[in-house]
Amino acid sequence: MDLLAQVLINGTLLGGLYAIMALGLALVWGVLNIVNLAHGAFIMLGAYLSWHLFRYLGIDPFLGLPITAIVMFGVGYAVQRGILNLVVRAPMFNTLLITFGMEVVLTYLAQLAFSADFRTINPSYAGSNVALGPVVVPTVRLAAFGVAIALTIAMWLFLLRTKLGRAIRATAQNLVAARLYGVEPRHLYATTFGIGIGLAGVAGGLYGTVSQINPYIGATLTAKCFAIAIIGGLDNPLGVIVGGLVLGIIESLAVLYVGATFADVASFGVLVLVLIVRPSGLLGRTA
Repeated sequence: MDLLAQVLINGTLLGGLYAIMALGLALVWGVLNIVNLAHGAFIMLGAYLSWHLFRYLGIDPFLGLPITAIVMFGVGYAVQRGILNLVVRAPMFNTLLITFGMEVVLTYLAQLAFSADFRTINPSYAGSNVALGPVVVPTVRLAAFGVAIALTIAMWLFLLRTKLGRAIRATAQNLVAARLYGVEPRHLYATTFGIGIGLAGVAGGLYGTVSQINPYIGATLTAKCFAIAIIGGLDNPLGVIVGGLVLGIIESLAVLYVGATFADVASFGVLVLVLIVRPSGLLGRTA
């Protein structure tokens, strides 16, 4: 029983991290109708940026997250205005090709810049734990979970309560009506994509504190983010929390009962089940 409790706690903490990873992809997908196949590569770049801030400037990985977010927002804004804005209303196949090409290029450039060596962000408190009865929770994982959930809820409130957030939601729901209310879509698209990539950068910084990073993690993380967005539902910003928690717990239970080899199989099996039973996602609107 103690082992099961430990596994469930670990899965929950992992699920919170998955949620912040998928949030940027879900935002861009829902507003711009772009399935960003380079999303995982941007998470990887955010992880390397946080690693460099910690390794060479001595900035705590959690205190350095705002810097990572700002830099990655600028990268995302520039990419959207310079590249994706040219095809934002083109068929989805075109954007899939472009973002896939971006993923390949970013992975290759990261290999040239950082080599294929594994790196981890290890602050001085990396080995400390918090005991919750028989369950031991690593401090870094708990902190990463707290930041991830807080940012996800903050993004939900931002979309609901702020003028910019309402403009983003209006554009996603009805572009023509949004134009009538004075929304300038090109700037809004770039801002939305920038926010999505900024969130990916933060997710990368958090990921680097709990796992090893290398230039090749992007494709796997993109697939997981895609699954989380579908499981939770694109209509509700909080859907990524549900999708992330479901995926994290399923993976942890799969590792316990059938082995780590089948963890991804179990996760994507849940994705297929959700698509069959509730295609709009667990928190998505039904027709």
